Amino acid sequence: MKEQNDVKPDNLPKHAVLPNFDDLPHFKNFKGCAWSVWGEDDQLGTVNLLTEEVVKRAAQEELRTGKAVSLNWPINFPAKPVFSRKAPEVNMFMRKGELTFRDDELHINTQSGTQWDGLRHFGLVEHGVFYNNTPISSLPMGRVPLPNPHEIDPILMKNGIQNWAKHGICGRGVLLDLVGYYTKSGDALPYDPWSSHPITVTELEACAKHQGVTFRRGDILLIRVGFIQKFYASTPEETEQLSQKPETFAGIEQSDDMKRFLWNNHFAAVASDQPSLEVGSFWRLLRRISEFFDLEKLSQTCAETGRYTFFFSSWPLNIIGGCASPPNAAAYF
Repeated sequence: MKEQNDVKPDNLPKHAVLPNFDDLPHFKNFKGCAWSVWGEDDQLGTVNLLTEEVVKRAAQEELRTGKAVSLNWPINFPAKPVFSRKAPEVNMFMRKGELTFRDDELHINTQSGTQWDGLRHFGLVEHGVFYNNTPISSLPMGRVPLPNPHEIDPILMKNGIQNWAKHGICGRGVLLDLVGYYTKSGDALPYDPWSSHPITVTELEACAKHQGVTFRRGDILLIRVGFIQKFYASTPEETEQLSQKPETFAGIEQSDDMKRFLWNNHFAAVASDQPSLEVGSFWRLLRRISEFFDLEKLSQTCAETGRYTFFFSSWPLNIIGGCASPPNAAAYF
Protein backbone atom coordinates (compact mmCIF):
# COMPACT_ATOMS: atom_id res chain seq x y z
CA MET A 1 0.00 0.00 0.00
CA LYS A 2 1.29 3.45 -0.83
CA GLU A 3 0.07 6.87 0.16
CA GLN A 4 -0.37 9.41 -2.61
CA ASN A 5 1.94 12.40 -2.31
CA ASP A 6 -0.16 15.32 -1.06
CA VAL A 7 2.28 17.99 -2.28
CA LYS A 8 1.90 19.40 -5.77
CA PRO A 9 4.73 18.39 -8.12
CA ASP A 10 5.61 21.98 -8.98
CA ASN A 11 6.33 22.63 -5.28
CA LEU A 12 8.72 19.72 -4.93
CA PRO A 13 12.52 19.95 -5.09
CA LYS A 14 14.62 18.73 -7.99
CA HIS A 15 14.36 14.99 -8.68
CA ALA A 16 11.15 14.87 -6.59
CA VAL A 17 9.15 13.18 -9.36
CA LEU A 18 10.81 9.79 -9.33
CA PRO A 19 10.50 7.26 -12.15
CA ASN A 20 8.84 3.91 -11.56
CA PHE A 21 11.08 0.87 -11.33
CA ASP A 22 10.21 -0.24 -14.86
CA ASP A 23 11.20 3.18 -16.20
CA LEU A 24 14.66 3.18 -14.61
CA PRO A 25 17.53 2.75 -17.07
CA HIS A 26 19.71 -0.32 -17.39
CA PHE A 27 23.36 -0.43 -16.43
CA LYS A 28 24.76 -2.96 -18.89
CA ASN A 29 22.87 -6.14 -17.91
CA PHE A 30 21.64 -4.65 -14.62
CA LYS A 31 17.93 -3.84 -14.81
CA GLY A 32 16.41 -0.96 -12.88
CA CYS A 33 19.50 1.13 -12.11
CA ALA A 34 18.74 4.24 -10.00
CA TRP A 35 22.24 5.69 -10.17
CA SER A 36 21.22 8.56 -12.42
CA VAL A 37 18.30 9.74 -10.27
CA TRP A 38 20.30 12.10 -8.03
CA GLY A 39 23.14 12.85 -10.42
CA GLU A 40 26.54 11.39 -11.22
CA ASP A 41 28.21 12.97 -8.17
CA ASP A 42 25.65 11.77 -5.63
CA GLN A 43 26.92 9.85 -2.60
CA LEU A 44 23.70 9.38 -0.59
CA GLY A 45 21.46 7.16 -2.73
CA THR A 46 17.90 6.88 -1.44
CA VAL A 47 18.89 8.66 1.77
CA ASN A 48 18.28 11.74 -0.42
CA LEU A 49 14.58 11.07 0.19
CA LEU A 50 15.00 12.12 3.82
CA THR A 51 14.54 15.82 3.15
CA GLU A 52 13.97 18.41 5.86
CA GLU A 53 10.27 18.37 5.03
CA VAL A 54 10.07 14.58 5.35
CA VAL A 55 11.91 14.59 8.70
CA LYS A 56 9.82 17.46 10.05
CA ARG A 57 6.54 15.77 9.13
CA ALA A 58 7.67 12.51 10.74
CA ALA A 59 8.62 14.29 13.95
CA GLN A 60 5.36 16.23 14.09
CA GLU A 61 3.20 13.14 13.55
CA GLU A 62 5.11 10.40 15.37
CA LEU A 63 6.59 12.02 18.49
CA ARG A 64 3.68 11.79 20.93
CA THR A 65 4.73 10.09 24.19
CA GLY A 66 8.50 10.55 24.33
CA LYS A 67 9.08 6.81 24.73
CA ALA A 68 12.32 5.63 23.09
CA VAL A 69 13.39 2.12 22.08
CA SER A 70 16.97 1.21 21.20
CA LEU A 71 17.39 -0.85 18.03
CA ASN A 72 21.05 -1.75 18.55
CA TRP A 73 22.15 -5.23 19.50
CA PRO A 74 25.08 -5.04 21.98
CA ILE A 75 28.36 -4.55 20.13
CA ASN A 76 29.53 -7.80 21.75
CA PHE A 77 26.98 -9.93 19.84
CA PRO A 78 27.27 -12.30 18.18
CA ALA A 79 30.46 -13.39 19.93
CA LYS A 80 31.28 -15.54 16.90
CA PRO A 81 29.96 -13.59 13.90
CA VAL A 82 28.47 -15.19 10.80
CA PHE A 83 30.19 -15.23 7.41
CA SER A 84 33.64 -15.74 9.02
CA ARG A 85 33.96 -12.14 10.20
CA LYS A 86 36.28 -11.16 13.03
CA ALA A 87 34.86 -11.55 16.54
CA PRO A 88 34.33 -8.26 18.42
CA GLU A 89 37.00 -7.46 20.99
CA VAL A 90 36.24 -5.18 23.93
CA ASN A 91 39.31 -4.54 26.09
CA MET A 92 38.58 -2.88 29.46
CA PHE A 93 41.66 -1.74 31.38
CA MET A 94 43.13 0.66 33.91
CA ARG A 95 45.45 3.32 32.58
CA LYS A 96 49.06 2.63 33.57
CA GLY A 97 49.86 4.08 36.97
CA GLU A 98 46.22 5.00 37.66
CA LEU A 99 43.85 3.48 40.23
CA THR A 100 40.57 5.08 39.16
CA PHE A 101 41.12 5.85 35.47
CA ARG A 102 39.72 3.27 33.07
CA ASP A 103 39.72 3.11 29.28
CA ASP A 104 38.07 0.79 26.78
CA GLU A 105 39.46 -0.30 23.43
CA LEU A 106 37.19 -1.69 20.73
CA HIS A 107 38.30 -3.78 17.78
CA ILE A 108 35.35 -4.77 15.62
CA ASN A 109 34.40 -5.56 12.08
CA THR A 110 31.74 -2.93 11.35
CA GLN A 111 29.53 -5.64 9.87
CA SER A 112 29.81 -8.27 12.59
CA GLY A 113 26.65 -7.08 14.36
CA THR A 114 23.99 -4.39 13.97
CA GLN A 115 25.05 -2.44 10.89
CA TRP A 116 24.35 -0.24 7.93
CA ASP A 117 25.80 -1.44 4.63
CA GLY A 118 27.23 1.61 2.91
CA LEU A 119 27.45 2.41 -0.79
CA ARG A 120 30.98 1.00 -1.08
CA HIS A 121 30.32 -2.29 0.70
CA PHE A 122 29.19 -4.49 -2.18
CA GLY A 123 29.26 -3.60 -5.85
CA LEU A 124 28.52 -5.13 -9.22
CA VAL A 125 31.18 -7.83 -9.22
CA GLU A 126 31.01 -8.62 -12.91
CA HIS A 127 31.58 -4.95 -13.79
CA GLY A 128 33.95 -4.02 -10.97
CA VAL A 129 32.05 -0.94 -9.82
CA PHE A 130 30.31 0.46 -6.76
CA TYR A 131 27.44 2.98 -6.63
CA ASN A 132 27.37 5.53 -9.44
CA ASN A 133 29.86 3.55 -11.52
CA THR A 134 32.75 4.08 -9.10
CA PRO A 135 35.57 1.63 -10.03
CA ILE A 136 36.25 -0.76 -7.16
CA SER A 137 39.97 -0.61 -7.97
CA SER A 138 40.04 3.19 -7.51
CA LEU A 139 39.32 3.11 -3.77
CA PRO A 140 42.21 2.96 -1.25
CA MET A 141 42.75 -0.11 0.91
CA GLY A 142 44.47 -0.72 4.24
CA ARG A 143 45.25 1.82 6.96
CA VAL A 144 45.13 5.35 5.60
CA PRO A 145 46.51 8.01 8.00
CA LEU A 146 44.68 11.34 8.07
CA PRO A 147 46.94 13.81 9.93
CA ASN A 148 45.42 16.88 8.26
CA PRO A 149 41.61 17.15 8.07
CA HIS A 150 42.00 19.85 5.39
CA GLU A 151 43.96 17.59 3.05
CA ILE A 152 41.93 14.44 2.44
CA ASP A 153 42.04 12.76 -0.94
CA PRO A 154 38.49 12.97 -2.42
CA ILE A 155 38.73 9.39 -3.68
CA LEU A 156 39.10 8.22 -0.07
CA MET A 157 35.78 9.86 0.76
CA LYS A 158 33.96 8.60 -2.34
CA ASN A 159 30.77 6.77 -1.31
CA GLY A 160 32.06 6.58 2.27
CA ILE A 161 29.76 6.06 5.24
CA GLN A 162 30.70 9.54 6.50
CA ASN A 163 28.19 10.94 4.00
CA TRP A 164 25.32 9.24 5.82
CA ALA A 165 26.89 10.14 9.16
CA LYS A 166 26.75 13.83 8.26
CA HIS A 167 23.24 13.66 6.81
CA GLY A 168 21.66 11.33 9.34
CA ILE A 169 19.12 8.62 8.60
CA CYS A 170 16.09 10.07 10.34
CA GLY A 171 12.40 10.07 9.45
CA ARG A 172 9.31 7.91 9.77
CA GLY A 173 10.09 4.31 10.62
CA VAL A 174 7.71 1.47 9.77
CA LEU A 175 7.90 -1.98 11.34
CA LEU A 176 6.57 -5.00 9.46
CA ASP A 177 6.48 -7.61 12.23
CA LEU A 178 6.26 -10.85 10.28
CA VAL A 179 6.90 -12.89 13.44
CA GLY A 180 3.97 -11.24 15.22
CA TYR A 181 1.79 -11.49 12.11
CA TYR A 182 2.32 -15.24 11.70
CA THR A 183 2.12 -16.14 15.40
CA LYS A 184 -0.73 -13.81 16.43
CA SER A 185 -3.15 -16.72 16.96
CA GLY A 186 -0.66 -18.88 18.81
CA ASP A 187 0.56 -20.65 15.70
CA ALA A 188 4.20 -21.55 15.16
CA LEU A 189 6.28 -19.47 12.78
CA PRO A 190 5.85 -21.20 9.37
CA TYR A 191 9.55 -20.91 8.50
CA ASP A 192 12.92 -21.21 10.22
CA PRO A 193 14.74 -17.83 10.36
CA TRP A 194 18.05 -19.70 10.27
CA SER A 195 17.22 -21.57 7.05
CA SER A 196 16.69 -20.35 3.49
CA HIS A 197 13.17 -18.99 3.14
CA PRO A 198 12.18 -16.26 0.70
CA ILE A 199 9.86 -13.57 2.07
CA THR A 200 7.58 -12.46 -0.77
CA VAL A 201 6.06 -9.11 -1.62
CA THR A 202 2.64 -10.64 -0.98
CA GLU A 203 3.69 -11.50 2.59
CA LEU A 204 5.01 -8.00 3.27
CA GLU A 205 1.89 -6.35 1.89
CA ALA A 206 -0.40 -8.70 3.86
CA CYS A 207 1.50 -7.90 7.07
CA ALA A 208 1.24 -4.16 6.37
CA LYS A 209 -2.51 -4.47 5.77
CA HIS A 210 -2.97 -6.44 9.00
CA GLN A 211 -1.10 -3.76 10.95
CA GLY A 212 -3.01 -0.92 9.27
CA VAL A 213 0.20 0.51 7.78
CA THR A 214 0.18 2.73 4.72
CA PHE A 215 3.58 3.42 3.20
CA ARG A 216 4.71 6.84 2.15
CA ARG A 217 7.73 8.30 0.44
CA GLY A 218 10.89 8.38 2.54
CA ASP A 219 9.83 5.68 5.01
CA ILE A 220 12.54 3.65 6.72
CA LEU A 221 11.30 0.08 6.54
CA LEU A 222 12.17 -2.42 9.31
CA ILE A 223 11.30 -6.09 8.83
CA ARG A 224 11.24 -8.50 11.79
CA VAL A 225 11.89 -11.98 10.42
CA GLY A 226 12.94 -13.75 13.62
CA PHE A 227 16.72 -14.31 13.73
CA ILE A 228 17.38 -12.55 17.04
CA GLN A 229 14.32 -14.06 18.71
CA LYS A 230 15.59 -17.53 17.83
CA PHE A 231 19.14 -16.56 18.89
CA TYR A 232 17.96 -15.79 22.42
CA ALA A 233 15.97 -19.04 22.55
CA SER A 234 18.92 -21.19 21.41
CA THR A 235 21.72 -22.90 23.33
CA PRO A 236 25.30 -21.55 23.33
CA GLU A 237 26.30 -24.57 21.25
CA GLU A 238 23.70 -23.73 18.62
CA THR A 239 24.62 -20.06 18.39
CA GLU A 240 28.33 -20.90 18.23
CA GLN A 241 27.74 -23.01 15.12
CA LEU A 242 26.33 -20.00 13.28
CA SER A 243 29.84 -18.72 12.56
CA GLN A 244 30.44 -21.69 10.23
CA LYS A 245 26.99 -21.63 8.66
CA PRO A 246 26.71 -20.80 4.93
CA GLU A 247 24.53 -17.95 3.71
CA THR A 248 21.29 -19.85 4.22
CA PHE A 249 19.03 -17.59 6.26
CA ALA A 250 15.51 -16.32 5.70
CA GLY A 251 15.21 -12.97 3.94
CA ILE A 252 13.35 -11.05 1.27
CA GLU A 253 13.14 -12.84 -2.06
CA GLN A 254 15.51 -11.98 -4.88
CA SER A 255 13.12 -10.93 -7.63
CA ASP A 256 12.20 -7.99 -9.83
CA ASP A 257 8.88 -7.88 -7.98
CA MET A 258 10.74 -7.22 -4.73
CA LYS A 259 12.94 -4.57 -6.33
CA ARG A 260 9.80 -3.00 -7.79
CA PHE A 261 8.12 -3.04 -4.36
CA LEU A 262 11.09 -1.43 -2.61
CA TRP A 263 11.71 1.21 -5.28
CA ASN A 264 8.12 2.16 -6.14
CA ASN A 265 7.30 2.68 -2.46
CA HIS A 266 10.38 4.95 -2.33
CA PHE A 267 11.76 3.68 0.96
CA ALA A 268 14.76 5.71 2.11
CA ALA A 269 16.31 2.63 3.75
CA VAL A 270 15.44 -0.97 4.61
CA ALA A 271 16.63 -3.03 7.58
CA SER A 272 15.90 -6.37 9.21
CA ASP A 273 16.94 -8.53 12.16
CA GLN A 274 18.55 -11.11 9.87
CA PRO A 275 22.29 -11.56 9.04
CA SER A 276 21.43 -10.51 5.48
CA LEU A 277 18.35 -8.66 4.27
CA GLU A 278 17.94 -10.89 1.23
CA VAL A 279 17.70 -14.67 1.13
CA GLY A 280 20.70 -16.46 -0.38
CA SER A 281 23.91 -14.92 -1.68
CA PHE A 282 24.46 -11.21 -2.25
CA TRP A 283 21.88 -9.54 -4.45
CA ARG A 284 22.36 -6.65 -6.81
CA LEU A 285 20.16 -4.36 -4.78
CA LEU A 286 20.79 -0.65 -4.28
CA ARG A 287 22.75 -0.73 -1.03
CA ARG A 288 20.92 1.29 1.57
CA ILE A 289 20.21 -1.64 3.81
CA SER A 290 20.90 -2.77 7.33
CA GLU A 291 21.05 -6.06 9.17
CA PHE A 292 21.07 -7.47 12.69
CA PHE A 293 18.74 -4.75 13.99
CA ASP A 294 17.38 -5.75 17.41
CA LEU A 295 13.65 -5.45 16.82
CA GLU A 296 12.45 -7.48 19.83
CA LYS A 297 11.59 -4.60 22.19
CA LEU A 298 10.29 -2.55 19.28
CA SER A 299 7.85 -5.31 18.29
CA GLN A 300 6.56 -5.45 21.88
CA THR A 301 6.07 -1.69 22.00
CA CYS A 302 4.29 -1.64 18.65
CA ALA A 303 1.95 -4.46 19.73
CA GLU A 304 1.19 -2.73 23.05
CA THR A 305 0.49 0.66 21.49
CA GLY A 306 -1.09 -0.57 18.26
CA ARG A 307 1.30 1.76 16.41
CA TYR A 308 3.68 0.33 13.85
CA THR A 309 5.03 3.71 12.75
CA PHE A 310 7.37 5.89 14.81
CA PHE A 311 10.12 8.47 14.50
CA PHE A 312 13.34 6.73 13.53
CA SER A 313 16.80 8.15 14.23
CA SER A 314 20.16 6.75 13.19
CA TRP A 315 23.58 8.41 13.14
CA PRO A 316 26.29 6.07 11.78
CA LEU A 317 29.89 6.46 12.87
CA ASN A 318 31.68 9.23 11.01
CA ILE A 319 34.26 6.96 9.37
CA ILE A 320 35.87 8.67 6.37
CA GLY A 321 35.75 6.17 3.53
CA GLY A 322 34.05 3.52 5.66
CA CYS A 323 31.96 0.86 3.93
CA ALA A 324 29.71 0.16 6.94
CA SER A 325 28.92 1.24 10.48
CA PRO A 326 26.94 0.38 13.58
CA PRO A 327 23.72 2.43 13.22
CA ASN A 328 23.27 4.02 16.67
CA ALA A 329 19.54 3.72 15.98
CA ALA A 330 16.40 4.27 18.03
CA ALA A 331 12.62 4.46 17.59
CA TYR A 332 10.66 7.23 19.30
CA PHE A 333 6.91 7.16 19.98
